[in-house]
Amino acid sequence: MTTSDAVAGLVALTAVVDEPLDLAAHEAAVADPRAGAVVSFQGVVRDHDHGRGVTLLEYEGHPTAAAILREVAEEIAADPAVYAVAVSHRIGTLAIGDVALVAAVSTAHRAAAFAACGRLVDEAKARLPIWKRQVFLDGTEEWVNCP
Repeated sequence: MTTSDAVAGLVALTAVVDEPLDLAAHEAAVADPRAGAVVSFQGVVRDHDHGRGVTLLEYEGHPTAAAILREVAEEIAADPAVYAVAVSHRIGTLAIGDVALVAAVSTAHRAAAFAACGRLVDEAKARLPIWKRQVFLDGTEEWVNCP
């Protein structure tokens, strides 16, 4: 297949789940013999936010979250340079070091893969109706991304 013959890519995997996410499974889902690049991303729970110590995060998703994540993936997969897309977001209580978001994209070349994966992550974070509760070391908490 030549570049001029390219068609919309495959949405290989999307999920909103309350269990650990598997980066290798996402990378395998986007595998394609035409791909010269697979770029992946993991959003990991860190131990701080704006100078405050964080002990855990809790993600809560709207019932439409899975469908919206699928829409985002389909938009990225529509790019003719993209062969396949996989993206998942975790909900529930996550500890420091847990993975909250996984994304993977395959393309023929690295620049396109990096760009598409970046768009995928940015669009998912901007549009996904998932809210985050941060619990701080001092016992206080705050909700982030709430309407």
